[in-house]
Amino acid sequence: MSRTSRPKQFLSITGKRSLFQDTVLRCRGALFDPNPIVAGTHVHRFLIAEQLQQLDVTADILLEPVARNSCAAIALACFQAVERDANATVLVLASDHFMESRAKFEASVLTATGLTGEGWLITFGIKPDRPATGYGYILPGAETGAGYRVDAFVEKPDAEKAISLLKAGYLWNTGNFLFKASAFLSELAELAPQIHDPVRRSFVRRSPGLDFIRAEPAAFGDCPAISVDHAVMEKTGKAAVCPVDYAWSDMGNWSALGDVTNCDVDGNVLFGDVVSLNSSGNVVHSSGRLTTLVGAENLVVVSTRDAVLVANREQAEKVDMMVGKLRECGRPEASHGLLYERPWGSYELLDVSGGHQVKRITVKPGGILSLQKHRHRAEHWIIVSGEAETTINGMTSTVRENDSVYIPLGAVHRLANRASKPLVLIEVQTGTYLGEDDIVRLEDSYNRCG
Repeated sequence: MSRTSRPKQFLSITGKRSLFQDTVLRCRGALFDPNPIVAGTHVHRFLIAEQLQQLDVTADILLEPVARNSCAAIALACFQAVERDANATVLVLASDHFMESRAKFEASVLTATGLTGEGWLITFGIKPDRPATGYGYILPGAETGAGYRVDAFVEKPDAEKAISLLKAGYLWNTGNFLFKASAFLSELAELAPQIHDPVRRSFVRRSPGLDFIRAEPAAFGDCPAISVDHAVMEKTGKAAVCPVDYAWSDMGNWSALGDVTNCDVDGNVLFGDVVSLNSSGNVVHSSGRLTTLVGAENLVVVSTRDAVLVANREQAEKVDMMVGKLRECGRPEASHGLLYERPWGSYELLDVSGGHQVKRITVKPGGILSLQKHRHRAEHWIIVSGEAETTINGMTSTVRENDSVYIPLGAVHRLANRASKPLVLIEVQTGTYLGEDDIVRLEDSYNRCG
């Protein structure tokens, strides 16, 4: 389900909202600034903005021109926080984690805040309930008020070492942090100037816009890709850990879904249109099609329109290896699903064959596609619901439900939704070449020309 174009934090895996949206809503109490800072890649900018808009939340959206791991992203957000408030306290949350209790989460943040005034860089640790090999570990040391000095960080261990870490009192490392932004930047400047200095230059040269704040690409690109644990937390003498007792998962694999979700009487965790017979201990997720299991045990089965995964639950962490293999084979499924997000809405591929392609297009209220033309294809639009404003070679008209319109090859055209409800249409493309790069944009409301 998670693809490069739409990674797991933007998916609605267990409910109506995505993991990213759950993270945002987790921080909507009086304890938190109502205007969060979101650091993300340029590729996902419209997806971030759309999901925030669905929650009616405004945010400072910082765009990384290239991915440089967690430390650079956190540094960028801290520079923005200091710009807003020199004394800002920053809570750093991964956007793809599951936390069961919002009340316990808020209480832990409030408790840990007492340490930030002393300059501590605080991470949150979970008491393990099993010897997990998919998490990093932290060893608490001397007590420091509401937390403990960190004595050691340990990378994801093998099964034997994980057992010994549990016996030694280690905690799981959640990878979520709390600190004064200025304190973090000071430590970063001392311990990893090769990250601090390029990110600072990139932030100083940023390009503020109406919807996004774009980091300057050249300077940001000079920054090495290093995690915040390696760059700062494992080196600083100011690392502290605050133990917490709420249910938590980084949702790193499909088996983790079974750890945070109620199962049926046979120990199966089932989502979507799934029917199980004489099967136990399985995690099954079906997106829009009937999926059945007979006599299956301890499997992960994920069914989407364009791909099916079947894995032993004990090897669920190796799915990323399969994604790597798909990339080596040049399979587009490794990067894209059938649903493509755009700033004006989205489209879903329904059928692709020689000489034709069929899409279901959804244009949100107020959405306007670019004024464009195609060199190799013609298009037929059939309105399924809503009302479309179409412009073809300078002629503008309204096309309503059950009506259709034809756009000849080379015609300059535009589609807009001026109504208050979503516009849904079926687009049939015919021609010698149907790639997305056969779009010549002449005008665009989202600055995508050129």
